[in-house]
Amino acid sequence: MQHMDANYLQQLSESNDWLPGPQHIFNAFSLPVDDTHYIMFGESPYPRAVSANGYAFWDENVTDIWSPLGLSKQVNRATSLRNMIKMLLVAEHLLTPNATDQTAIANIDKSALVKTNAQFFGNFIEKGFLLLNASLVLRDSNKRKDAKAWQPFIATILDFICKIRPQTQLVLFGQIANEITPLLPAQLSKRFYAEHPYNISFIQNPEVISFFQPLRLLRINPGK
Repeated sequence: MQHMDANYLQQLSESNDWLPGPQHIFNAFSLPVDDTHYIMFGESPYPRAVSANGYAFWDENVTDIWSPLGLSKQVNRATSLRNMIKMLLVAEHLLTPNATDQTAIANIDKSALVKTNAQFFGNFIEKGFLLLNASLVLRDSNKRKDAKAWQPFIATILDFICKIRPQTQLVLFGQIANEITPLLPAQLSKRFYAEHPYNISFIQNPEVISFFQPLRLLRINPGK
């Protein structure tokens, strides 16, 4: 953090009006660097205190994944999460790419699948995903200003990981790829680019399916 603007950090220290708050801001780093196999970047924390927990993509306010009708209402309202789960169901051959509606999901045998969002993202962490937002802070002010302020921090983290885990793979979705790519050390050459999960094409993208298929992130015991 010594590489960041001191005035910016002072503003944060004097205000409580930002997410995810000081108690959660560094939660993503609960994953030890030696266990880091992937870095999956999000943009910034969720704009709700009940949702923002310091991990990219993980909405703390979403509990159950399934309902008798298919996906739970909470998941259905979270577009990126919904599309990610549908893509993984296709990768598991539990759905076909052209039939991912609620009825098809309701008919799936889910006995071997995770039941909650916490279990789901726990699998990401178990597989070595550092779920890191490009901006660790969300305020009412301009998002791009916060993202720019955190760039020296992100660059330092990436350099550190590169020295210890040069085989770490970057997972970059949509617009975030344009913002993060200039910060990447050349040695972190394993990079996977795709559209953001917000796009419905994410569900059927064969490269996305091929990348995530071996990870089995929806399984209760995904294995190493």
